Amino acid sequence: MKVNMKISKNTMNMLKNFSDINMSIEVKAGNTLRTVSVQKNILAEASVDESFPQDFAIYELNRFLGASSLFEDPDFEFGPKTVRIGDDKRSIAYVYCDPTMIVTPPENNINVPDPEVRFRLTQDSLSQVLKAGQVLGTPEISVESDGNQMLMKALDVNNDSSDTFKIDLGASSQTFRFVFKTENFKMIPNDYDVEISSKGIAKFSKENLQYWVATESSSTFGG
Repeated sequence: MKVNMKISKNTMNMLKNFSDINMSIEVKAGNTLRTVSVQKNILAEASVDESFPQDFAIYELNRFLGASSLFEDPDFEFGPKTVRIGDDKRSIAYVYCDPTMIVTPPENNINVPDPEVRFRLTQDSLSQVLKAGQVLGTPEISVESDGNQMLMKALDVNNDSSDTFKIDLGASSQTFRFVFKTENFKMIPNDYDVEISSKGIAKFSKENLQYWVATESSSTFGG
């Protein structure tokens, strides 16, 4: 049985964001999209307005999005092996791939064990630190505290003489330095509730959108 549906611009934007994490995706029946990076150090999940009628896998997500962009307001008709993208006069039969060909997320989301650090990260602060990292060419982003002030930095942890950009995140009585690869900050610009655990994982949450990002081995807590 074939099912015909629309896919909203918001969902398309979410798929575009997920393509930055993994070029491929397996979509499960329902309204939840999930992806994981090939290195398995980034996991993302989003609830969307649409409910997909079946499981299907796309090998090149950007190619699928590009094919969809050929039409102003396409219909998506999902069949057993292909999805028909198009309108009354034109269409593309886009072929699914075998899910075993791609890296797919684990069945369950990652638990953030006993997060020691929690804070609110504004869209403005996130955008600024990412822009600074791009301008300065810094490979890492850190969230750190000296026991008084918590900062987010764009920096090179292996080069003390490199340029460093920092944003004040408020007061903190703890001492820590959690380090992330700049390239792993794939989040859509937004306000996020952040939880970080010294067990090596951080969670960024915004209503129906969540990202889990691994911290680097150079991270420290306490001491």
